[in-house]
Amino acid sequence: MSKLDMKREFVPVNFAILTVSDTRSLSEDKSGDVLSERIKGAGHFVNAREITTDDEAKIIIQLKTLVERHDIDVILSTGGTGLTGRDVTVEAHKKIYEKEIDAFGTLFTMISIEKIGTSAIQSRATAGVSGGKYLFALPGSPGACKDAWDGIIEKQFDYRHRPCNFVEIMPRLDEHMRRK
Repeated sequence: MSKLDMKREFVPVNFAILTVSDTRSLSEDKSGDVLSERIKGAGHFVNAREITTDDEAKIIIQLKTLVERHDIDVILSTGGTGLTGRDVTVEAHKKIYEKEIDAFGTLFTMISIEKIGTSAIQSRATAGVSGGKYLFALPGSPGACKDAWDGIIEKQFDYRHRPCNFVEIMPRLDEHMRRK
């Protein structure tokens, strides 16, 4: 069972939030607000907060730009993970992943079923690694963002979380790029 090892020191992580929406602005971005509040409340940093439309090419450009930044370790996108024709965030993410974190979608679905029942089938939340950074594609609802953060992401980005966490393997995410 997982637990916090309070003998280990907390290590803050640098996050970026990318909201994907044709209708929202940053001032109306409740899901981005939820993520920002939770990230900062956990002791981490939000070093970028961007918004883009539901356009696959634009999402890819935004994700690649954020991956290239040295002051960002994790990118959380919100919106565009559903089933409609405009929902292309998952496709954009998968085009830049070097490795997919398959279990994230499964864990997110398990948490969602407890909250919204079989409607959880409509989410295609995903996660992966690119350029030594973690990327998560979350649904656009504030509730889904809360569930993903509270149920999975917060724990995995707490260095004290045992038996393992994403923070402790961050330095090795890009080792294949250094082997040349």
